[in-house]
Amino acid sequence: MCRGAVSMAESYLFYTELVGMRVFDLKGRRLGRVRDAALVPMVHSSRIDRILMGGGDAWLTIRFDQVRSITPAGVELSDEQLTPYHDDEYMLRIGRDLLDQQIIDVTGRKVVRVNDLTFEIRNDGERDTLIVAEVDIGVRSVLRRLLQGVAPSRWIRRLQEVVPPNSIKWDLCNVVEPDPLRRLRLNISYEKLERMHPADLADIVEELSHNEREAIFESIDSEAAAEALSEVDPKMQASILEALEPERAADIVEEMDPDEAADVLAELEDETSEDILDEMESEPETDVRELLEYEEDTAGGMMNTDFVALPDGALAVDATAAVQGAEDLLETLNTLFLVDAEGRPTASIPLARLFVARPGARLKELAAETLITAPVDEKQKRITELFDKYNLLTLPVVDQDGKLAGVITADDIISVLRSG
Repeated sequence: MCRGAVSMAESYLFYTELVGMRVFDLKGRRLGRVRDAALVPMVHSSRIDRILMGGGDAWLTIRFDQVRSITPAGVELSDEQLTPYHDDEYMLRIGRDLLDQQIIDVTGRKVVRVNDLTFEIRNDGERDTLIVAEVDIGVRSVLRRLLQGVAPSRWIRRLQEVVPPNSIKWDLCNVVEPDPLRRLRLNISYEKLERMHPADLADIVEELSHNEREAIFESIDSEAAAEALSEVDPKMQASILEALEPERAADIVEEMDPDEAADVLAELEDETSEDILDEMESEPETDVRELLEYEEDTAGGMMNTDFVALPDGALAVDATAAVQGAEDLLETLNTLFLVDAEGRPTASIPLARLFVARPGARLKELAAETLITAPVDEKQKRITELFDKYNLLTLPVVDQDGKLAGVITADDIISVLRSG
């Protein structure tokens, strides 16, 4: 991220300087003044495609290829065949749609307010073209706004030199557009947000308006949406899912761990929760429905039904194959379990021990000394005590028949302690 304005050695112009600038025809006669400028993102993501000029009672549109030069004296045209301005849904106007609006700084991982924009003036030998270079968010840009139209631009530039610059490169910004049709027409993508850490994206989402949050979760990849939703405050989780169509909400919930999915659906109205469950694939739906039957403050309500269990007689090579087949669990997997023919846990295997084991070694030889389990109806307080007493990373949970029903991880305990 850039924290300084475009170099003074380069040819640049601020939006606050462009607005109000005089426009001249081929003979040097003044036609009017600049009122706004616009991008057409479907055509070019950073080039100013239109300059809007006010002359008399109407506004006229100046295409970028009708401009010969842009200097402190004004905008000189190379073509006078201007057309009346009509609002264009493919057009992102700087003054109307960006100035004073919130946008996302994807590198700084925060929401910022646009005070001004910096354009680079590029000349290809025939014409000057404006390219959006930076979004200005600091005190410098506030100073320019306050003095806009009051003092000459050259004076304002001198005054601002004593103030540290604060700006963000345009290609590191993400505009948020709530209207799905307008988002499509403006070619606004949230791919940059998908690459952010889920916790950072969650922080950003919490700063946005309800409609802006909905727009992001409607558009980003389901997996990225699920990871971010898991980091959001529970009440806001419910608000986001309620705003989405059940089919879209189901796509996101399916990507969540079953225990997290059950937790967020439990916060919804029964009718809304049921609508989402009905749209889910059968396997994740079954897992989540089973978890919803347990009280939230019990082991059953805390556990995750995703785990790796192998038969009693399994070898290290079998465990390696099982881990390779559980790619979705790799970020949180730290323990494997052995179960007997009835599915009852008999031993726990720390995952790290696989790295030093011979492929033909029996997993029982790698087992932890003591197997600690908890019944599905065990209370949350007791579960926390078990983790503390035995320094557990994972606790297996068993049903009424003693069969392995799920696992509780240290991360789950941390979440409980934080929310408490």
